[in-house]
Amino acid sequence: MSLNPLALILAAAFSLGVSPPALAAPAKTKPAVKSAKPAASVPESNEIEFTHQLSAGDAGRLAALVERFNRQQAEGEPLIRLARAEAQRKKPAPLNLVTAGAMANFLVNKSAFKPVYQVLKENGGALSGGEFSADLLAGEKRDKLNALPVAFSTPVLFYNKRLFRQAGLDPDLPPKTWREMQEIAGTLMDNGIGCPYTSSWPTWVHIDNMSAVSGAPVADSKGKLGFNGLPQVKHIAMLSSWHKARYFQTFGRGNEADSHFYSGECAMLTSDAWAHATLRDAPGVELGVTPLPYHDDIYNARPGHTLAAGAALWVGAGYKAKDYKVAARFIRFLLAPDIQIALARTGGFLPLTETAREAIRSDLLKDEEQALDVAYASLQGKGAERTLRVSTLDPVRIIVDEELEQVWANKKPAKAALDTAVKRGNAVLSAKPALKKVFSF
Repeated sequence: MSLNPLALILAAAFSLGVSPPALAAPAKTKPAVKSAKPAASVPESNEIEFTHQLSAGDAGRLAALVERFNRQQAEGEPLIRLARAEAQRKKPAPLNLVTAGAMANFLVNKSAFKPVYQVLKENGGALSGGEFSADLLAGEKRDKLNALPVAFSTPVLFYNKRLFRQAGLDPDLPPKTWREMQEIAGTLMDNGIGCPYTSSWPTWVHIDNMSAVSGAPVADSKGKLGFNGLPQVKHIAMLSSWHKARYFQTFGRGNEADSHFYSGECAMLTSDAWAHATLRDAPGVELGVTPLPYHDDIYNARPGHTLAAGAALWVGAGYKAKDYKVAARFIRFLLAPDIQIALARTGGFLPLTETAREAIRSDLLKDEEQALDVAYASLQGKGAERTLRVSTLDPVRIIVDEELEQVWANKKPAKAALDTAVKRGNAVLSAKPALKKVFSF
């Protein structure tokens, strides 16, 4: 967006912490004669803003994608301009890439956004009912999308076949259940592997997804938290015992554990499937991918589905028709099979449409296809049901992370920690009831 000279001077002054000089009061003059010639209007910007909360590296990759789109725009058509999202912004930008952690701030105020399906419908590109994969929509209707889930993934278990072989384990027989995983962790430890198992995203993996796989609710139909039931307590207590035995090691609340697997230090890792895009290139790691383990004594030896989540594209409300025309074109650009292949290959993300899935199968390498196949298999069944994600509610996720860390530090038993997390989390939701609106995403 171009600025006039006065605006540039004021902007420079404020950015340097310098106050602009006071303006002298104008001298009194006779009323000006109205001119027959209208004043020249300030030209409108030929750009639409696209905000994000990505790191520098991820922002660079997004910029390359946006540049590719901009090159396809005809001369004179609006271009997309990337910008960091501002925390205090009152009105969302025309385009907004929202990560899972920041989703709550958007979902509590849906009126500030224009649903994706409306943007497409008004610009000649209505969604067909079967175009999107149901397992990625998390309760949204296929033809009534509020936002476009552009960078979605689901947790899987990665393992280093080289370390399995070194410990005398069959590299083609990874654990299917947590019981089997304990036996394998013990064998790895006995054979000199100092970090048999680690996990990224502890709340996402061990509360949200373990509960979904076990068929255990994390909240009731009214949004009251309740992830302190027997399945969850048993699981966290098991991890606590593993932590004491050094079968399980922790490194942080985010994806810090990924690097410890990448380096060859840890033999097994639970993390989002998209981590495959980085882990497959790890030196000294012969990468294996398998579904998240399940508790066979909880779910009658029949595991449920994992959950899909990630970054979504939201379109701001209150903009001009020309802006929505570009937004619709950009959405279609993201859904094109070649772009979906690029997102799967460079980012490890799950393709959104059946057409893209079929196109990807013939274009990916064998190990890339295996990772996607495992992720899709994990989502089968009831993957599109409305299911609460504790990890998308930042105030609640922080509480859960704090309480889990008390367990890992052997300062609280699993039951007491989860009871406290539920109590604290419900207090937050009582104080901010609007947050409950995010449960269904």
